[in-house]
Amino acid sequence: MRSALYRGSVMHARLGPVQHRFRYRVFTLLIDLDELPALAGRLRWLSHNRFNLMSLHDRDHGERAAAGEGLRTWAERTLCAAGISPPTGRIELLCFPRLLGYVFNPLSLWLCRDREDRLRAVIYEVHNTFGGRHAYALPVAAGQDEDAIAQRCGKDFYVSPFVPMDAQYSFRLKAPAESFALLIRERGPEGEILRAAIAGRRRPLTDGELLKAFAAHPLMTLKVIGAIHWQALRLWRKGARFHRDPAKRPRAGAAPAP
Repeated sequence: MRSALYRGSVMHARLGPVQHRFRYRVFTLLIDLDELPALAGRLRWLSHNRFNLMSLHDRDHGERAAAGEGLRTWAERTLCAAGISPPTGRIELLCFPRLLGYVFNPLSLWLCRDREDRLRAVIYEVHNTFGGRHAYALPVAAGQDEDAIAQRCGKDFYVSPFVPMDAQYSFRLKAPAESFALLIRERGPEGEILRAAIAGRRRPLTDGELLKAFAAHPLMTLKVIGAIHWQALRLWRKGARFHRDPAKRPRAGAAPAP
């Protein structure tokens, strides 16, 4: 079985002009989409598209509007829209599961492979706390070591009110095996603004490991969204500059909201 559970941590470090840092423990699931139907039938505590202690719902990933569209179909369509040939091999999804029906995934990774099981593309699916989501589909350059995949792109999606839109992302990924790690650096016109990292060590995806992970992190998904708002409050109190979502700025000539 290729699907697995990873136990590890998330770290954020804001480098300037206001400095701020935090870390917390998490676990993630790596789901081979081809194994998903069998997993849901074999595991007592993990379900697909229905309530359970832990669950994976299609509507939490991809586009909510694409009713009935499978996860693999969405990933293939997203790659095509980015000018990347769809994968001929397996696709894995690395994400937080729903815990007792609730989840918030700031970032999900879609790992897309060819028939020789070489990693050919990564989709970085980002969610913000305002209900939006955006996918950055990036090719993996031929010959890159899967322990040190380097990618970059411009920022196209509003995430935090304390980080400007005029920025670039660089990604450094160690593809999931016995462990995985992802480092994200965000740079603006005046230099590096933010570093974020997630890492974990592989555990078998069994009912026993699911129960252990839940016992260690029973409120993890609530903790994720709570930590985002708590850290935002701390940044605001430190005097971090507020940046509005450019997509929601008033139109020229329109009266501002009261």
